[in-house]
Amino acid sequence: MSHAVLKQVSTRGIAPAVNVSSAIAAGPAPDGGLYMPEAFPTFTPDDFASDNTLVDVAHRLLQPFFAGDALEASLHDICRTAFAVEPPLRPFGTADDYILELFHGTTAAFKDYGAGFLAACLAALPQGEKPLTIIVATSGDTGAAVGAAFHGKPGVRVAILYPDGRVSPRQAHQLGCFGDNVRAFRVEGSFDDCQRLAKDVLGDAGFRQEIPLGSANSISIGRLLPQMAYYAHAALSHWRATGRPLNIVVPTGNLGNAVACLLARRCGLPIGEVVLANNANDGLARFFAGHDYQPRPTVATLANAMDVGAPNNFERLQWLYPDDAALRAAVSADSVDDADIRKTIVDAYVRFGETICPHTACALAVLQRLRQRGADGDWCVVATAHPAKFPEVVEPLIGTEVPLSAALAAMLARDSHAEPLANDAIELRQCLRDW
Repeated sequence: MSHAVLKQVSTRGIAPAVNVSSAIAAGPAPDGGLYMPEAFPTFTPDDFASDNTLVDVAHRLLQPFFAGDALEASLHDICRTAFAVEPPLRPFGTADDYILELFHGTTAAFKDYGAGFLAACLAALPQGEKPLTIIVATSGDTGAAVGAAFHGKPGVRVAILYPDGRVSPRQAHQLGCFGDNVRAFRVEGSFDDCQRLAKDVLGDAGFRQEIPLGSANSISIGRLLPQMAYYAHAALSHWRATGRPLNIVVPTGNLGNAVACLLARRCGLPIGEVVLANNANDGLARFFAGHDYQPRPTVATLANAMDVGAPNNFERLQWLYPDDAALRAAVSADSVDDADIRKTIVDAYVRFGETICPHTACALAVLQRLRQRGADGDWCVVATAHPAKFPEVVEPLIGTEVPLSAALAAMLARDSHAEPLANDAIELRQCLRDW
């Protein structure tokens, strides 16, 4: 396993390669592309023989990416901060099926891991004279995780953009419950509109000289790299227990979590097939079925955090696999409509006594189809959010209240406020100037 310094390169190949801390500080690359490691270390399960905790697995996995970087000395502390909560991998439903619960963090969603890691990285880097303003577009869960990770941190402010009326009421409450250095803006439009606003402002070099900006969306390599860690940890613990690779179904919208799973596999972790679960925003499923890739207008669904018509990280997938045939051989996708989401939530509760969120239901529905088609081996569904974040969807289906986690209850007890914002990048710039 090489320990040469790994640079980060743009998916568009024009911007110069940079070290990882510069890529984390920048967000998108100056040429509009997304940063990716120029190469990947190769591990075997034996390389992790002395690493049992998520913190230790994360540190060993990420160390080659940070070798020789300004953040290298802080990496173990950063991992201790970000990966304190161990996500359980447990049997689920029928034999050889498992669930990886990634929702036990501060805001009850998988985004807590990546956001916590990014915040800890930025806190360990030198502060500029002006505060860094993080702009984050969210379809429901990212914004709260980023808000929680940066709330009260000196030298940094967070502007959360979310589509008004298109997140669950509890998600909306979380997004607006921080105050202080975190502001929530409810945007007239879809998540794709929020994402366009963020990219427009982040891509404005002149404005960035006026106001230092950063990104905490999955376009940030500081969110993507750490998300490999929980897949590595789950696959290793399963490998040690069974000697078999773990096949994984990832519910996905903007594709960051899915790309992280593929990167963990690229690094040699014992991960088998990777299948993506879309909701009715089925552009990816259509591509993997053989159609040309076509970004589409966003459709509102019960699995709202996956309501993305033009996923940012598809560019990373195409960079990893420049040939469409190779990409379709490496990963596949299927889509699930709202009727199937409802049916799967009911089925999981009635058959197994399990309560799942609408996003997890997309993954479970896809796994059930795979099993019906004869897929064998050990399969894991990724549970991305706590079902109590979606009571208006889940509770009428299962006929009972979903208990709140302690962390979620604490957030919902706070006051919440979000500011209206037109779908207009000029207005957003003015808001940021006036802050």
